[in-house]
Amino acid sequence: MTIVRHEGLPIFSSVVEHGGVVYVSGLVPQDRTLDVSIQAKDIFQQIDANLAKAGVDKTRLLKVEIWLKHIERDFSAMNEAWKEWVDPKHLPVRVTSEANLASPDVLIEIMATAAK
Repeated sequence: MTIVRHEGLPIFSSVVEHGGVVYVSGLVPQDRTLDVSIQAKDIFQQIDANLAKAGVDKTRLLKVEIWLKHIERDFSAMNEAWKEWVDPKHLPVRVTSEANLASPDVLIEIMATAAK
């Protein structure tokens, strides 16, 4: 089977397609000065753009993994942003956990997997 890799950073691809599955790499917010809700909305827009590279949209999501720097503080706000973005008729499985993220100003990172 063919593997299609879309541009990303020098150390990884932003999107990889293989076997009818689209993998979107972990994404962090572009503007890290804002609260977790706005950071999440930024990432959701990035996910939409990355899925479009593979010719799919969020209705094809299978799984979403979310890491929060401060889960107790930010889970509710992130979840509100999630409910505004996700398609309620096409809900993926999801996991949310707390993690010490790569930079102190990153409050959230999200990775997604979708069907082609």
